[in-house]
Amino acid sequence: MKDKERAGQDMPYEKFLRFGAENLTESELLAIILRTGTRDLSAVELADQVLSLAKYPREGLLGLYDVSLEELMKIRGIGMVKAVKLKSLTELSMRISRATAREGLMFDRSSTVADYFMEKLRHRGTECVILVCLDAKGQMIREAKLSDGSVRMSLISPREIFLEAFKCRAVNLILVHNHPSGDPTPSLADREITQNLYELGAKMDIPLLDHIIIGDNRYVSFRESELL
Repeated sequence: MKDKERAGQDMPYEKFLRFGAENLTESELLAIILRTGTRDLSAVELADQVLSLAKYPREGLLGLYDVSLEELMKIRGIGMVKAVKLKSLTELSMRISRATAREGLMFDRSSTVADYFMEKLRHRGTECVILVCLDAKGQMIREAKLSDGSVRMSLISPREIFLEAFKCRAVNLILVHNHPSGDPTPSLADREITQNLYELGAKMDIPLLDHIIIGDNRYVSFRESELL
């Protein structure tokens, strides 16, 4: 093994043990995950190349969330195994970031809910429907993905929604979904199912507080628009 590669593999690990994770750069932390570089690149230099794929506005480790397996594997020294490890790491990072962000967060305003889901949904090329289950204080208990793909809102089952609500003992509900077109204007199907869920929620004493449609950096709230 070349000295350069050994430095890339060992130095971040030793630095971690001596000074702690908080004193390592993202490249050094990533190098520990990668373990090895290539004949010409240390693990840290390889990590630099990986991180360079993350583009504005989400750069660094979290930016890799938007990078595909295929893009990662175009880097020499990143095969399928390392690419899967990197995507798993970024998914964990995203989940930790979101869990931290929502601690103590009150979902009592439509703008707060929209801000929370905006970056997750605004760039998606397919429709994703999420049920937000709240406790009595307006804090999130659980976010349940009801569909992810080409399924239309009109095909979402009210039964599935309220089963999720009962499962986590939700007190209130908010529905969130995106429009891949970027235009958050509610469709007729959006209006019909929202009204249906609103009426069912009132009967079951688990009110639907809002339905928020995410577009490209904009949103429509049924509550704000007085559509509920």
